[in-house]
Amino acid sequence: MHFPKSVLAAVLFVCLGLSAFGQCVHVGGGIITNVGVISPDRTLGTATGDLKGAVGVQILNLPGSPGPNGTTVFEVKHFWVTEAGDTINLHQAQLTAVELKDFGAPGLFAVVNYPVSIIPGGTGKFKNATGKINVIGEADFNAGQIGLRYSGQVCFATSE
Repeated sequence: MHFPKSVLAAVLFVCLGLSAFGQCVHVGGGIITNVGVISPDRTLGTATGDLKGAVGVQILNLPGSPGPNGTTVFEVKHFWVTEAGDTINLHQAQLTAVELKDFGAPGLFAVVNYPVSIIPGGTGKFKNATGKINVIGEADFNAGQIGLRYSGQVCFATSE
């Protein structure tokens, strides 16, 4: 059987491409942080699940900016170190939340949209990793507590 060169090239590209880009895996877990431990705009806490370790966030626009449909948008910068000591490099993100003040809970926010991108630049197995994580949860600025659930995909680069 004879295959055209374009088909053989495509098969070769797919086979080589999978090994060059590494493996993508589903990840999920929880994040619990405290707000205001270091300063009013910083959080510190832990992550459980597939990316367990220590997590910190710097809120760049506290108290947030008005968003669509009565939401509040927070610009955040992440710091994430896994239990193994690998650093996960994350792009600056936008956390969109609804304040529950109309329900008698000013300062309590429901996190409704919080996409986070993993970008190359981490360390260890996350050195050239990429991926997308979606986050939901709540932020209670009165109590200084945040509870989140993350799920998504991480694509690990193969070793060089």
